[in-house]
This record gives sequence, structure tokens and C-alpha cells, in this order.
Amino acid sequence: MKELLVISGKGGTGKTTIVGSLAVLAKNKVLADCDVDAADLHLLLRPEVQEVHQFFGLPKAKIDAELCTHCGRCRQVCRFRAIDKDYQIDPTRCEGCGVCYYICPAGAITLEEHCSGHWYISATSFGPMVHAALGIAEENSGKLVALVREKSRELAKKVGAQYILTDGPPGIGCPVIASLASVDLALLVTEPTVAGRHDLERVLELTGYFQVPAAVCINKYDLAPDKSRELEEYCRQRGVPLVGQVPFRAEVNQALVQGKPVVEYSRGPAAKAIEGVWEAVKELLAQ
Repeated sequence: MKELLVISGKGGTGKTTIVGSLAVLAKNKVLADCDVDAADLHLLLRPEVQEVHQFFGLPKAKIDAELCTHCGRCRQVCRFRAIDKDYQIDPTRCEGCGVCYYICPAGAITLEEHCSGHWYISATSFGPMVHAALGIAEENSGKLVALVREKSRELAKKVGAQYILTDGPPGIGCPVIASLASVDLALLVTEPTVAGRHDLERVLELTGYFQVPAAVCINKYDLAPDKSRELEEYCRQRGVPLVGQVPFRAEVNQALVQGKPVVEYSRGPAAKAIEGVWEAVKELLAQ
């Protein structure tokens, strides 16, 4: 079983668009959406939820008004300003760090389990899918990403899948690190802009640090051919495989408007380019 993670150094590069099409092209796979803060792969794959599970992140503090002496120590140490002047805790501010619990001399504070979101196992037209969503103003996305990955692996073993295709979070923070650890290949989707080059450099540093093999796909490459050539040369210098360049075409927007993966909607240049990306990725995963 091989794990492919599709990430980018920033949002909006077309990462989920690529993953949606790979979901159509790949056979015998399990899909996972690790962008738990702003999941959108379900908009393309239209999953039918089969299982719903609660996700418990860090606990939340609670003050017992009868035991509280209003000494003020908890308010002094709470760096998140979650405790108001009436010694009530704002759950949207509380990070569950537990400092107030340990410092309270009256033992008036307890830490209680808190449901921070939900994770799902669903069926799609292209295979089973594990995905999740954090609640409003909730934290611990890295922990939830790790849970999604764990459940996708369990499901892949159960169904005998050959691949796990994961739509990763944008950026280089904790959720990306949680999604990146020990995957077989990271496909980095970039675009021919100054920001695209900068963010590609950052995410390549991250994959290098964790010793995860990486490959690059340039999306909308024909909007700035000179910048695309610069990215090609940069990948060549870094020894990173460039597995494809996807042109900017109306077929992509039209597919998204219809809520369909590009390769399911069209046989145009963009769809054919994505097919080429998958063929190159398969070869790298087979190595």
C-alpha cells in the first residue's frame, strides 16, 4: 500500500482540483481529506456518509462557582484571557492547557472532555473516503489530521487498497506536518508566480526535513511561461521530479461549477495533463 499526499505551500493553487481528478484516475484506493480546517474535497466527490464519529481534542476548563473563592490566580495565569471578571470560562478562548486547573488553590477548576468536531467514513463514486471537520473556533487540527490518517490506513488495510490518496492542508504548519509524516510521496502543487516559487521553496524544505520524497506539478503554467521555466529550472537544480504542467483552461472552471472532477467532466488539455501527472506519480510510487 502506497500513500500519496497532495499539498502546496499556500491555498488556492488547485490542490483539491488535482486530488479530485486523481480520485477518478486511481484504482483500488482509499481517499482522505486532511484539510480539516476547511475541507472541500467532498464538494467534488459528493460522499455519502456511512459513519459519524465525535472528535475530542484538548479538554476545556470549568469553574465550580460554589468552590471558587475569586482569588484571581486563574485569571492572572490564563494567557488566552478565557476567564472573565465573573469567573466564567469562554469555551471559544479556552485552549485546554490546564494551567488554571493546576494553580487553583481551592480545587474549583476541572477539565472536561469537549467535542471539537467530527470525522466520517463515507462512500463516493470513486471509492471509500475518510474526512473530518473541526467545529467553529476549535483547535487541535493536527491531532484530527493524525486521526484521519490513522482511520484511512485502517480502512485501506480492511479493503485491501493499493493506494491512499490524501488531500492535505495548505501551508507548512502543524496540520501539514501531521499529514506528511511517513507518506511515500508528497505531490507539491504550485503555480507560476513569485508567491508560488516562495511557498514551493518552503514546503520543499519541510519535505526534506522529514525525508519524504517529493514531486512537483505546476498548475496554470501557461499564464506565466517565463515563471514556469524558472520553476522547472529550480526543480532541476533541487533534483525534484517535475511530473506535469497543467494548462489554464475554461474546462477546469466549468467542471468545478458542475461539482465534478476535471477528468470526469472533460477530455480537454487540462484533463489530459492531469492524466499525465497521475501516470508519472504512479511510476514514482512504484519505485
